[in-house]
Order: sequence, then C-alpha cells, then structure tokens
Amino acid sequence: MSDGKLSFQALQLANEQRSAYGLRYSDFARYRKHCGNRTHRLRSTLKMTHGKGKDFKKLPPLTTDIIKEGHLQLLLFEAERAWAHSQDLVAQSILPANEAHAGTLRHSATGRFRRAVHWSTQLLSHCQSLYTSSRLKASSLIQATVYTLVVNGRFLRYRDNFEDALIQLSVARSLLDELAERAETSRDQALATLFADGIGPEIRYCAHELGRERAYDVDTIVKELAGRHRGDIVEGYDGLVKAFRGERAAGSAHDKKKLETLIWEGQPVPVRNPELVDVLLKIQEAEGKISGPRDLADKGKVDDKGKKKGKGFGSKKGVAAYDAVLLALSDAEDVARKLLEAQQVCWVNFMSPVLTMLQNAGTLSAAAGGTRDIQFVHGYIVYQLLSRRIQRDLVLVSTLLSSHTPRTRDASKTKEQVDARLYPAVVKLLDTVVQSLTQMRNLSIVDESPDLAAAIEARLTYTRARRCFFLAECYVAVKRYGEALTLMQHATLHVRETRSVLGTLAGITTPADTSYPLAVATVDGLDSTLSTAVAETKNAWFAYNGGTLDGDPKTYKKPLFFDIGLNYVQLDMERLMERAGKAAAATAKEERDVVSAPPGKSRLEDVARPETPEPTTPGKGGLGSLLGGWWGRK
Repeated sequence: MSDGKLSFQALQLANEQRSAYGLRYSDFARYRKHCGNRTHRLRSTLKMTHGKGKDFKKLPPLTTDIIKEGHLQLLLFEAERAWAHSQDLVAQSILPANEAHAGTLRHSATGRFRRAVHWSTQLLSHCQSLYTSSRLKASSLIQATVYTLVVNGRFLRYRDNFEDALIQLSVARSLLDELAERAETSRDQALATLFADGIGPEIRYCAHELGRERAYDVDTIVKELAGRHRGDIVEGYDGLVKAFRGERAAGSAHDKKKLETLIWEGQPVPVRNPELVDVLLKIQEAEGKISGPRDLADKGKVDDKGKKKGKGFGSKKGVAAYDAVLLALSDAEDVARKLLEAQQVCWVNFMSPVLTMLQNAGTLSAAAGGTRDIQFVHGYIVYQLLSRRIQRDLVLVSTLLSSHTPRTRDASKTKEQVDARLYPAVVKLLDTVVQSLTQMRNLSIVDESPDLAAAIEARLTYTRARRCFFLAECYVAVKRYGEALTLMQHATLHVRETRSVLGTLAGITTPADTSYPLAVATVDGLDSTLSTAVAETKNAWFAYNGGTLDGDPKTYKKPLFFDIGLNYVQLDMERLMERAGKAAAATAKEERDVVSAPPGKSRLEDVARPETPEPTTPGKGGLGSLLGGWWGRK
C-alpha cells in the first residue's frame, strides 16, 4: 500500500498461484484444493467465518471503508476455485470412462463456471468502488476488469455464445495490449503478453465459428470489435485508460530496470513469461560487468603515467565475473527447461478443454506457438550458457600460456623448461571447450542456421587441433617423440579442415563470431607453429636415440631363437656397424682386443664349419631329446 491506496494486482496474483500450484501441468484438482485452503485461511484472518457449530451468523455487508486487500484476494480465490472446479469437471466429461454420465458432469461444470463469473463480477464491483474513492490505482482496476472479462468471455464461449464471447475477449485483449505497451517493468510487460497469448486462440476459435473470412488475423478482429464495443463493455473506458497513462507517465521518472531486447540473427527473441524475465534480468546485470574481451598482451604493461595496466579477465576478478554470468545462465536454463517440460506435458495429455475444442475445429496448430516460443528461448539460453563457458575456458588458457615461456627442445637450455603441469592443464581446458562446442552444434537453433553450424564446426576442428598440439607437448616432455609426431599430424589435418570450412564462410557474420572469434590469420599462425614444432621434435628425437621407437638398451629384448640363428647364419658385422654409424668405434675396440688378447683363432674367421657328426649312441628319446639338441645340450 502506497499513499493510502491498495496494491492489488489480480493478474499477477492469479498467474503466480496458477504456476506454483498445479496449472503449469494442467492439474486442476490440485489447484482447486489450493484455492479452497487459501480461502479458508483468508476467512479466518479477516474474521469472516459464519460462526461455530450449528449456529449460522450472517456476515455484515462489505463497504468501501472497511474493504482491505485481503477481501479482494478472497473474492479472487473464490472465482479461481470455482473456475478450476469447472475445468476439472469438463476434463473428466471427455474421458471415455465417463461417457455414461458425461452430461451430468458438463451440467455441473456449467454451474461452477457460472459461480466463477459471479465471484469475478463481485470483485470488479468492489474494485470500481475503491477506484471511485481513490483507494485503488487505475492499473489495478484494469487488471481486475481484464480478469472479469476473460472469465465471462470463456463462459460465453463454453455456452457456444460465440458472438458475445468474441466481443468480451476482444475488449480484454485491447486492455492487455495497453498494459503491455505502457508497462513499467519488463515483468509487467511479459505478464500482459502471457494473458494476451492465452486468449488469442479463443478469439480465433470464436471468429472461426462465426464464419469470418480472416479468422486467423486476431489483431484486426480485436481492433475492429474493441473500438466498437469497449465503451459499452467497460464503464468509463476512455477515462480509465487516460488515468492509467497518467500514472505511467508519472512513474517513468523513476529508474527501473527493464530487460533489453534479445537479438538472435537480427530477429528479437520472444520472452513471454514473467519467470524468464526475472532470471534474464540477472543475466543482464551480470553481463554488465563484462564489457568485452580485453587484450591479454596488455597485461602488466605500463601506461603513459607510469602505472601498470589492469590484469584483465585472466585475473581472479575477471574469472569471478564469468562465474557470475554462468550461474545466472544456469538458473535461466533451469527455469526455461521446466517451462518447456510443462508445456510439453500439457500438449501431450490434452487436459485443457480449450485445446480439445481447437483440435476439433482444426486450428490446433495455432495454439502451439507458445510451445515453439519457449523451446526457442530455451535453445537460445543454452547457446548463451555454452558460449560464456567457452569464453571463460579460453581466457584461462590464454592466462596459463602467457604466464610461462614456451618450451624449448634444446637439451642445452634446461633452465627455461616450463612447469610439467602446464600443458596437461591446457589440454583439460581445451577438452572442455570441445565438449561445449559439440553440445552447441547439436542445438536445434544451430541446426536451423547452416552458416552458424559451419562456423561452429570450424571452431570445433580448430580447438581439436590446438588440443592435439598441446597433448603432443605433453609427450615431448617425457621424450615420447613418436606419439608426439603422430598427434601433430592429426593437428595438421584439423587445421586443413578448419581452413576449408572458413573458406566457405568468407564475408558471412554469425553469432559465433562474437563468442569465439576465429580469423584465417589465427589458423595460419597455428599451422606455422605446427610446422616448426614438427621439425624441432624430429631433431630432438634423432638427437636423443637416433630416431628409434625404443632407444633404451635396458628395455631391448632379443627376438626368439636369436642365439641359435647366429650358429647357422653368417652376419656381416662390419657392414652392420657401418650402417649403424659405429664403424670407427667398433674398429678401435677391435684393435684394443687384438693387443690385449692372446693370439688365437676368431670365430668370425671360421668361414667353413665342419658338419655335425651323427651321434654314435642313441640318446633319450621324445620331444625333450629333440629340443635338447636344439639348445646344445648333450
């Protein structure tokens, strides 16, 4: 309450209660039970009970002086309770199991619907009295009027009085458009848009039943009928709208946060739910702290005044700013996912009688617009979440690499070797980026744009190339040069694929250019780095063990029957030593052996070996005897 006026918002209260207590999943029984409990609590709080026991005490009539906000809430929940009961009865009447007494259920539903109209009419009457006595704002009266018109219009449509229902709903839609156009906050605008979207299919259905040629053009129908009948349906319509505009003009001086228009590929993103507005405002506030990616090359430099520049987004504060954005985006994704699941459940079950009538009329496809909108918004939020996550990971990668000098492969410069934990950490971050890009590629909003899909594919292959390169650096650190060169070859293939995809996107701007900039010069720089790294790795490998896969003599294993083969195969050792590049060392060693050893006959000089004589006496028979002969045993 402000300035002695009641702050009763009928549409806002009804939407909050419906979303929280069952109507999100079309559970009318649960919502009816909640409204019953709420009315009992309000009656006890306002002391409006009819006594205890069998003695009935009639309540005194409500006057304008004693009406509180609780009395208006009581009337609203009574109307909601009766309306939810009628919708539950209608939903039961269309089930095949209740076909025998479907007429009785529909008759009971009509009675409860009529009771809802009665309570809503009382609510509007009290709101008009309060507005006349300057105890209620014009915006509150407009919301109460819209609520009453919607309930009455739906009742007339249910009774097949399509002409009067169309007039009532058209006037309500015109008032909702006025509320949305001059809303103080983005939440109020989304609230008015939500109710306008709810009665849009019913206006189309009534126009279709009346035989209108352009029944699909809801805006034209509303403009025509509301302009003709609004003065008869709403008492003092022009004065009420004028007073409402005056309130909004006076309140515009206050600084209130409004949600900026979300743009996707040049088109605005539809936000038609107040819950989404709240979480998107948090995202907007968190993203305000991230003005844009800074150049990490400026980190630690000195400006003209002799002061050091900021640490950029690689510092703890910069990463914390990204974490705040990611937290807000995660909350928004959770809200959008719940809304999408709720609409999908309602769509499958067909619990609402309005959807059933639209199905029978052949205009059900138009009612699916809300589902498509929330599905698109959910995909947009997930895309933004993955984009911010990729940006955060790339900032961490740049910070890690800029804090260390590049690895040198020269064995003489051992003091400049980097920390062994650097490249594994970079590989983990790049692996997270690859996962995020893969999830982004599978989004429906990305599949609908071939250019964006190609741009994300180019960034995916480029990131894979970087991951292979830094993983190769990890193998170089432990002197596994063969694996490192194989990874570098894979990285070169990824770079070629990236350059090929970027060639098809020349001059085309996509949303991926903002979140993950990738220029052709950057790809060329990685290609040249890979070429240099391959040459350096080969040189280091040959300097380490001559380029063999297993250069450690301790781990060398002789092949099977190697010693036996030397007894029957004449090897040209001089040629082998010459090919191995050790001829000089072998020659010097032989000279030393000749000087130190007594003269004798060398085994290499024995060219002609005598034949092995046949055994004169038979040895032990069997396989053991045969193998024993192979191994030289007697």
